[in-house]
Amino acid sequence: MPTYIMLSNLTDEGARTLKQKPKRLQEVNKEIEKFGAKVTAQYAVLGPYDFVSVVEAADNEAIARVSAELMSRGSIRLLTLPAIPVANFVRSLK
Repeated sequence: MPTYIMLSNLTDEGARTLKQKPKRLQEVNKEIEKFGAKVTAQYAVLGPYDFVSVVEAADNEAIARVSAELMSRGSIRLLTLPAIPVANFVRSLK
């Protein structure tokens, strides 16, 4: 399955929710699976983003659906990037 990197920032509403219910992160990851994607790694980070998630999805349409669903809730802003394994990228250069 293709891999995607999701860079996310909490909105004020999302930060309040997370403060009140820290386990919400894991709940959202389970909800993502209902949309046909899977979080394979997730990190809280310092800098311009709050979280980095590595997600597998069937295709661009599937990950776009996940992104739209999550952003429609008003608790998060996302930047979703397709990720190409380096070995595949190198092969494509030959």
